Amino acid sequence: MTPGNGSFVTEFILMGLTDQPLLCFLFIVMYVVTVLGNLGLIILIWLNLYLHTPMYYFLFNLSFIDLCYSSVFTPKMRTNFLSKKNVISYMGCMSQLYFFCFFCISECYVLTSMAYDRYVANCNPLLYNIAMSLKVCSRLLLGSYLMAFSGAMAHSGCMLRLTFCDANTINHYLCDILPLLQLSCTSTYVNELVVFIVAGINIIMPSITIFVSYSFILSSILHVISTEGRSKAFSTCSSHIIAVSLFFGSGAFMYLKPSSAGSMSEGKISSVFYTNVVPMMNPLIYSLRNKDVKIVLKKTLRRRKY
Repeated sequence: MTPGNGSFVTEFILMGLTDQPLLCFLFIVMYVVTVLGNLGLIILIWLNLYLHTPMYYFLFNLSFIDLCYSSVFTPKMRTNFLSKKNVISYMGCMSQLYFFCFFCISECYVLTSMAYDRYVANCNPLLYNIAMSLKVCSRLLLGSYLMAFSGAMAHSGCMLRLTFCDANTINHYLCDILPLLQLSCTSTYVNELVVFIVAGINIIMPSITIFVSYSFILSSILHVISTEGRSKAFSTCSSHIIAVSLFFGSGAFMYLKPSSAGSMSEGKISSVFYTNVVPMMNPLIYSLRNKDVKIVLKKTLRRRKY
């Protein structure tokens, strides 16, 4: 029985990092840190009314996305490592591809919404309550998830139309788009075009918006009279920019280049940043470097203690 349109392959073999125990163990450790960090932040924001503001509304969604995003492939990789059988079914692979694309794209737009929120807070503070009302925030998040849904449907729909004949070994640790295209025994021209268009829209547009927003923020910081306040704001913004640069930079390196350029090994190294490093860094950057979160965390721990 064939699992998809014209596909003769019933399962794929993932040849990523599971043959390297040290790296696989490192991935699992990073996943545990990611889950604990993002889940802790979700609970903290949920329980404390003080953090029920637009900024933390977006941060709550970012943590939820990172938690789901990292859970799309890491548990499967752990299972494969323990069982020594790096196999995933055809439909399991297509499902992993869909959710991977969905959470990856939604993260792009939630990060963009967060940058816009910070721009309004720093550059137009008097209009903040109007510009970032609950209605506006909900629309921004709805738009983020709709863009993610459409992008994921485009990629997975195009992948389902391909035929996979004999080759079923994916040179990656997850069912990503480009490694799967290398296995197809039919033309992948339409898929490559969709990758370039969808990735271009979802990487270039958000990254430009984010860096323009932070440019205005940094410009407003320069007018801060207090040297201490200026250095603190620069420190916070620089950490945000580093996280965003890693996410969008590694994604652009992977998807916005000709399919013949570079090896898949370079692609795997690049994908480590946007699949593992950034979801692990986000709760550290957006919470531990945040004064409000530190205060609320201390109060919560103190209440639990007594």
